[in-house]
Amino acid sequence: MDCKNQSVFIFIILSMVTLGFSQDKVIEQVTPEAINSRIDKIRKGKIEVQTKPGTEVSVKQLQHEFKFGAAVANQVVKGTQDAMSKKDREKYLEILSENFNYAVHENALKWYDCEKKQDAVDYHTADQIWDLCEERDISMRGHCIFWAKDEFNLEWLKKLDNDQLRKEVKERALDVTRHFKGRISEFDLNNEMIHGNFFTRKLGYGVINEMAYMAKAGNPDITLYLNDYGILAGGGYNKSRYIQQIEQLLANGVPIDGIGCQAHFITSDENDSYGRAAASSRELQETLNELSELGLPIKITECLFTADTKALMGEELRRVFPIFFAHPNVEAIVMWGFWAGAHWVPRTAMWNKDWSPTPQVKAYQELVFNKWWTDTSGPADSDGIYSTDAFYGDYIITSNGQEKKVTLSKEDKVIRIDFE
Repeated sequence: MDCKNQSVFIFIILSMVTLGFSQDKVIEQVTPEAINSRIDKIRKGKIEVQTKPGTEVSVKQLQHEFKFGAAVANQVVKGTQDAMSKKDREKYLEILSENFNYAVHENALKWYDCEKKQDAVDYHTADQIWDLCEERDISMRGHCIFWAKDEFNLEWLKKLDNDQLRKEVKERALDVTRHFKGRISEFDLNNEMIHGNFFTRKLGYGVINEMAYMAKAGNPDITLYLNDYGILAGGGYNKSRYIQQIEQLLANGVPIDGIGCQAHFITSDENDSYGRAAASSRELQETLNELSELGLPIKITECLFTADTKALMGEELRRVFPIFFAHPNVEAIVMWGFWAGAHWVPRTAMWNKDWSPTPQVKAYQELVFNKWWTDTSGPADSDGIYSTDAFYGDYIITSNGQEKKVTLSKEDKVIRIDFE
């Protein structure tokens, strides 16, 4: 073997060894022990209560700081096409309120839904959904200002010349962010740019900068997210392209504030009859690790699970949610709908059409409202101190005949409450 070939051979061997070591390290990160340890470290702070010595203290969590969300269907709004019955609407809103603290319009905020005819902008459905969420103390994210795929842009938009199109793009970015100023502070900028190029093909790649800066002109306080698929699900077949795209946008000065990963449809079954490639726990962890190197927050924006049975879908949720929740860069997990009666892919819904819960519901509630929930009590010590570790969120603290509502935030890490 000559020197050149020998060097190549050694490089290949070293690369294989390094890859093996790296994968082993990631595998160690997804053991139950490692996941639980990270959750305790990054999702919990401390509540310290000062009261009379020996007095009982009760700590009851009301809501998570971490965002557990769902997409809200247009049909929940009265008068929309295929609007829910009164009974279904009430049940839909009850489940939304009881299970989620975060939401997104499934379709109502998309350009094709709010401006079916040029210059006839109508936010009625989007506003109604926002009102329903606001009444239930559910914050919302904005999806989406633009959609890069040709098939999701209306015919009137496609008929415009480039100067007219650029004008409409600027007006859309300004209008939607101004309209929801003070209500929605986070938007997906131009959805699925890996898979579509409607705007860049016509107006050049620089139009992404224009979109972003016009959106921020409409509301300087907004954060802008990218959003795409094939990053976590499907074995992450778009992961490398997505990372390269983000790096390129940041290098070009586009004010991207966060990374959105759609995550439908996640399965661990390589032979899933629904035709989806498997995503192992190691691959999910590895992808999140690589994305986190970009230094931006990550949100799981459109999560759905698939398997050949509903029981296995529940197991998929139970497997994957802890990986997401345990990652320090992940700030939200959003299910893309929850009821089969108003769902993009009904077979994957958490609740069946008759409102009976699927195994996903049990897995979700056991994690979010049991394992990752703080509800505890105990007596203050001889110095009148009661202390407990607690998940970040809102609480009711009771002691000495008094009750106080407080927030334990990740930013503060520790809160102290005085009942003396």
